[in-house]
Amino acid sequence: MAKSKLTTLDSLSFQELNEDAELIPLMTPEDEDAMAREELPETLPILPLKNTVLFPGVVIPITAGRDKSIKLINDTNRKGKVIGVVSQKEEEKENPGIEDINHIGTVARILRVLKMPDGNTTVIIQGKKRFEVSQMVTEDPFLTATITEVSEARPAPDNKEFSVIIDSIKELALQIINESPTIPSDAAFAIKNIESNSFLINFVSSNLNITVEEKQKLLEINDLKDRALETLRYMNLELQKLSLKMDIQSKVETDINKQQREYFLQQQMKTIQEELGGTSHEAEIEEMRARAKTKKWSKEVAEHFNKEISKMQRMNPQVAEFSIQRNYLDLLLELPWNEYSDDQFDLKRARKILDRDHYGLEDVKKRIIEYLAVLKLRNDMKSPILCLFGPPGVGKTSLGKSVAEALGRKYVRMSLGGLRDEAEIRGHRKTYIGAMPGRIVQSIKKAGTSNPVFVLDEIDKLSVGSQGDPSSAMLEVLDPEQNNDFYDNFLELGYDLSKVMFIATSNSLSTIQPALRDRMEIINVSGYTIEEKVEIAKQHLLPKQLKEHGLTDKDLKIGKRQLEKIVEGYTRESGVRTLEKQIAKMVRYAAMKIAMEEEYEKTITNEVIVEVLGAPKMERDKYENNDVAGVVTGLAWTRVGGDILFIESALSKGKGQLTMTGNLGKVMKESATIALEYIKSNAKKLGIDPEVFDKYNVHIHVPEGATPKDGPSAGITMLTSLVSLFTQRKVKKSLAMTGEITLRGKVLPVGGIKEKILAAKRARIKDILLCEDNRRDVEEIKPEYLKGLTFHYVKEMSDVLDLAITNQKVKNAKKL
Repeated sequence: MAKSKLTTLDSLSFQELNEDAELIPLMTPEDEDAMAREELPETLPILPLKNTVLFPGVVIPITAGRDKSIKLINDTNRKGKVIGVVSQKEEEKENPGIEDINHIGTVARILRVLKMPDGNTTVIIQGKKRFEVSQMVTEDPFLTATITEVSEARPAPDNKEFSVIIDSIKELALQIINESPTIPSDAAFAIKNIESNSFLINFVSSNLNITVEEKQKLLEINDLKDRALETLRYMNLELQKLSLKMDIQSKVETDINKQQREYFLQQQMKTIQEELGGTSHEAEIEEMRARAKTKKWSKEVAEHFNKEISKMQRMNPQVAEFSIQRNYLDLLLELPWNEYSDDQFDLKRARKILDRDHYGLEDVKKRIIEYLAVLKLRNDMKSPILCLFGPPGVGKTSLGKSVAEALGRKYVRMSLGGLRDEAEIRGHRKTYIGAMPGRIVQSIKKAGTSNPVFVLDEIDKLSVGSQGDPSSAMLEVLDPEQNNDFYDNFLELGYDLSKVMFIATSNSLSTIQPALRDRMEIINVSGYTIEEKVEIAKQHLLPKQLKEHGLTDKDLKIGKRQLEKIVEGYTRESGVRTLEKQIAKMVRYAAMKIAMEEEYEKTITNEVIVEVLGAPKMERDKYENNDVAGVVTGLAWTRVGGDILFIESALSKGKGQLTMTGNLGKVMKESATIALEYIKSNAKKLGIDPEVFDKYNVHIHVPEGATPKDGPSAGITMLTSLVSLFTQRKVKKSLAMTGEITLRGKVLPVGGIKEKILAAKRARIKDILLCEDNRRDVEEIKPEYLKGLTFHYVKEMSDVLDLAITNQKVKNAKKL
């Protein structure tokens, strides 16, 4: 037997359980009969346990550490409340489902719920009856299931063989308790005073020093006599282990004085390790010293290592600090001090690899080739800190793998999304139990070289938590002037990160700490045009999906026109993730036909696309609204790329009030106010009767009200919408615009021009109206992306109105 294994970080001793009469884990036959007569509910909340099994009648404390377990206990925090307790099949599973738990468990009664000093919740429960999970009902907020009672076959009261087995269990239990120093003496008192035979078997089974799987097998035995025999077998094995342990101790037992005590204790440990076939403490230290001779570390690190290994040699291997010290020395030996992979300076090969894996992204490729060229000429250069900024799905993360292959370096990726503990970056101090180095140092150790390509994914999603600010901890990592001596709290030494090529990825720059953003070179990875998406689908996505689904290019062919139809009709994004999902649907269609041995068209047609993907979802009407006054198409930037939006205005009888709807932000509302005030101050010039402003209310609406919208980019769009409304004149066909306005009548430049142009092109818009200062942004874009588009550059609001509004009245124009 062994001290009861609890599913807790904190444990309650047997004596503490006995301090309350309600919690004494002894059960009389009368209690057992009363419990047997209790009826079980049809449905129970299910509490999975990681490393123990609850038996009927047995009282154990457990500590809830998982969110679902805490939620279950809080919802059932009432004395006498029953729950279903089952053990997990795999202890490592953090969020077990129906397939991860054993189906035979024990109904438990909650005796007490305690709030521990460390903030955890400890609940003391007592087993009642065995049950079997019939069907899972819910998985959130915690598991609940319908259950059926599992009956137990008990021997007759006068069964002599069963009585002998019970006597043997009691005798062996008392013998194990007397010989084992780890079991409290109170356990012998409990064994002697147990009156119920079934409870005795369950109590002993619960405290056996065996695995959870073996305990679960005991629990699942329906015949009480068979369970007693199996329990007796395990007790015999445990007694034999105790005897063997005593024999090993007797080998080194002798009369020793205080000065010899430490030496002979180490000899005893060495003998045990040799019996188990392991290596002794001294041999382990010698092995570490031999490994240290092969390291390329500096004199400072070598001296520090020798000091720390001498400290470990003086330690008692049984103290908690010994394992921390051993882990620390292992880290020093496993880190690749001054070990670098050889860079490959074949620039043409590097360019081919980048072009092979990624279509487009010319700015990023150019920057990588520039870095390689300088490194080739100088042969010694601090690696730059690049930040790839752009919408999801444009290939920012996967670009890191291609860069690593092009350079001939190891590839490491670290996801920063939601990280809120500073120790994840800098590590924990060695003084804490369970201390570990930070993930930066761990990743370098995993890479095996000190100059890998290190991708810091989603750097804009770092969070500030109660354990510090990870963004501030990243400042030293991503500063080329400081990271040559990066300090990790666990390592306690400076580590050179200056040769590491860091590539960060981000969907938004606004959420990155300014000081951190300043340390990185921002490279804008904008969205793809329709033509680029078609090429990406043809060269990368379709072959990838065919391979993943076990097909070849002979089984399915999709032409350029069909790919273009999929892009235009079923995707509305800057990246290609949705496009890949749609192509995967087409491939699954072919795979299903092949598996069912049915005929199908291997060359996909437009009709097959509609059959598989349904009617086109993204085809929108762009031009119908030209016959309605006050409707204008604007261009917007979002985190997922560019998009078009419609500004709608309407008049109603009133006293000149301005109303705005559509989930607009503060800046966007200000733009509408500025536009209206400009129109009022220039009414005569615009051909508008000033009295109109006092007789009509103005309502401005931006559709898709569920989506928050803000920013100054819609200023000229709102101005055009209001002028069109007041003059009842049409807006030019297939025209979109973006720009900020001022009360003086000036048009100011805005950002995100490339993303907005791509959105306009996807929407089949032909004319784009921009501020004159945005001309330089357009000139940086490849001419082939601009094919079919005409740009109109303006400086004044009057220029906007001259270009956007025609002299033609709308149908059924109102007389204002």
